[in-house]
Amino acid sequence: KTDMIVIHHTGNPTDDDLSAKEINASHQSQAWTCIGYHYVIRKDGTIEIGRPHWTIGAHTYGENSHTIGIHVCGNFEIGEPTSKQIESLAMLLANICTDYGLPIDTTHVVGHRDLMATACPGYNLYKILQTIRGKAVFYQQQ
Repeated sequence: KTDMIVIHHTGNPTDDDLSAKEINASHQSQAWTCIGYHYVIRKDGTIEIGRPHWTIGAHTYGENSHTIGIHVCGNFEIGEPTSKQIESLAMLLANICTDYGLPIDTTHVVGHRDLMATACPGYNLYKILQTIRGKAVFYQQQ
């Protein structure tokens, strides 16, 4: 049962903008079946599909069986998410939470660091997650 959405960033040394196809190739080179995330949000706000919802992700060790993983492109320890990424993430959260009947709150929409010892999704994205949740609530009510 899907009951949580986990937000991630790339965290590579540069503030990159990898496509779902590029992340898939990287994950497969590590002997994974395919991309670990269900969605990828590019710098221009484009939302790309990763794994289908009906498959278990590979993005948060020990939590994959009940979560959907969203990857926001960039290293948000050194860079900032774009305004287009923020809006796309909020709209995507509104849609997923509506589809799964999930509240848009700190229990159901979390950063990777809320579940594991990691900097992910990076300080500059994590610090605005509550604002993004608020935007998602707004979009859900439209």
